[in-house]
Amino acid sequence: KKKQPQPKALTRKPLLLNKVEGSQEVVNMAAIVPKEDGVISVSEDRTVRVWLKRDSGQYWPSIYHAMPSPCSCMSFNPETRRLSIGLDNGTISEFILSEDYNKMTLVKSYQAHQSRVMMILFVLEMEWVLSTGQDKNFTWHCSESGQRLGGYRTSAGACGLQFDVETRHVFVGDHSGQVTILKLEQESCSLVTTFKGHTGGVTALCWDPIQRVLFSGSSDHSIIMWDIGGRKGTAIELQGHNDKVQSLSYAHHTRQLISCGADGGIVVWNMDVERQETPEWLDSDSCQKCDQPFFWNFKQMWDSKKIGLRQHHCRKCGKAVCGKCSSKRSSIPLMGFEFEVRVCDSCHESITDEERAPTATFHDSKHNIVHVHFDATRGWLLTSGTDKVIKLWDMTPVVS
Repeated sequence: KKKQPQPKALTRKPLLLNKVEGSQEVVNMAAIVPKEDGVISVSEDRTVRVWLKRDSGQYWPSIYHAMPSPCSCMSFNPETRRLSIGLDNGTISEFILSEDYNKMTLVKSYQAHQSRVMMILFVLEMEWVLSTGQDKNFTWHCSESGQRLGGYRTSAGACGLQFDVETRHVFVGDHSGQVTILKLEQESCSLVTTFKGHTGGVTALCWDPIQRVLFSGSSDHSIIMWDIGGRKGTAIELQGHNDKVQSLSYAHHTRQLISCGADGGIVVWNMDVERQETPEWLDSDSCQKCDQPFFWNFKQMWDSKKIGLRQHHCRKCGKAVCGKCSSKRSSIPLMGFEFEVRVCDSCHESITDEERAPTATFHDSKHNIVHVHFDATRGWLLTSGTDKVIKLWDMTPVVS
């Protein structure tokens, strides 16, 4: 029996393969066409374009299709060549692309939302089209009949949308920073739970169905990894961007998370097992180092005639500490803190240089990324930016 080649871990440095230029406006989303040398893009300039690589090495549009309204998002299913496009006017239009990718045929349109469609997912297994809109609604339609099956009102417009086929759970991340989990039936949905860990809006979600982990990216510059399957309530924070996180993608085979930000940063996180859980933050009415009371602890403040202090937490041990006992900062990459964070003074002394070794690699894409798409079969990453350019990167290691 022939051994399957092992997928390579992603690179130390992405290699720019190609730039696809020609859109008049921001490219809101684009996807690599698997098995073809092609890219599908949707833009604010109302166009849907399919770019195929010519012998010259350049990408040229084999399809140039104008829509009635700016294109906000898309979902492409390679098996069926079904392309679902979300528009600024709330419509979702579905096309089938021809086998040679030279023609697109409109199949149907859904009036899914009252305003801009934010995210679309086509779920082949269920024949469902899931979508979120700026109108604060999550809806799902039957892709066979075009019928609306149901909806759910979120607390704000939602940018993040993921679906777990096995359990029929939908994850919706919205601008208020909340993540909502819904359980979908054929024509009804029930609220499972909501949780919140970000101080800013959720801008991107990414689901790993194997480890049953949800990643959420936010305008607060951070990513949180939520262990949904472990049922222990573990949430690990990943700090690696200097601006809002715009898009996330996950390489299952090597367990690496790719995050892209408005700062142009592409960060590749090694999510392999050695990562430590961030400790649970301990509750205390007074500093667990110097015993000074926190501001809500009226009794001890009164008894000891002390002014109440603000509570902080050491990111390494989780102890509740006051500002004076946590005056130092350190990176703790194994806990996801690639940048320096608050630690108590004794933990600061205990962190070794080895423990400060980064677990993520940082790259500059040189454009403000709005969306990314990762093709695991080739190890290619596509980034689309506000500069109207699409960039294709080879993420596999350079073999010397």
